[in-house]
Amino acid sequence: MFTTRPELRGTFGMVASTHWLASQTGMGVLERGGNAFDAACAAGFVLQVVEPHLNGPGGEMPAVFWSAERGEALVLCGQGVAPAAATIERFRELGHELVPGTGVLAACVPGAFGGWLLLLREFGTWRVADVLEHAIGYAEHGYPLHPRIRATIENTRPLLEDWPGSRDLYLPPPEAGRLFRNPALAATYRRVVEESRGGTREDEIEKARRVWYEGFVAEEIDRFCSAEGGLLTGADLASWEATLELPATYEYR
Repeated sequence: MFTTRPELRGTFGMVASTHWLASQTGMGVLERGGNAFDAACAAGFVLQVVEPHLNGPGGEMPAVFWSAERGEALVLCGQGVAPAAATIERFRELGHELVPGTGVLAACVPGAFGGWLLLLREFGTWRVADVLEHAIGYAEHGYPLHPRIRATIENTRPLLEDWPGSRDLYLPPPEAGRLFRNPALAATYRRVVEESRGGTREDEIEKARRVWYEGFVAEEIDRFCSAEGGLLTGADLASWEATLELPATYEYR
């Protein structure tokens, strides 16, 4: 029976994601000899580029996965903590009864980058430069803008106008379907790669993590939040790391 959603079977490998370019990236990694974790990391970084309405370098990355090598299910916590200064008393001093849902006061430590790097270090086989290559390419050379991205930009225009970088990048709303570039993100990831080169694969991953949470990225976050009246600081970023833990389980029947 004909269907537009046929059953798919993979004899070599299979990748599924919320965007075709990320899925294509993951499959390309497998075909070039990377393992499933290399593919997941590369696809995850591509999603930060091609789905900016759903993903981003300032986001989080929780994951539940199975390690065949270790023979166990594991949980990765790539969810950054709230700033140390984000106390109930501080928010009340600022006139808030609830933590704002948007704006600089809502910002937590961006855990996604550290989360993907931990997954890559512990279970992957590729180096940082190889994993980030695809994301840098799409950010630098462009990707076809999905209509939902344009719709999200239209719906959030008042919020975007308050953020200089977002305003310059997304306003006026770009046309759906045309090639869209994010040169600032490409330059950021390229600089991370350059500043982390040298040593073993694990050395490079750790240097990349430090560049993000203690280097130029953390410094810029600290500067911007301080100037805009936020609570997130470079010290908050430097004191946080992604972690692995056992999942909470429950015996059913």
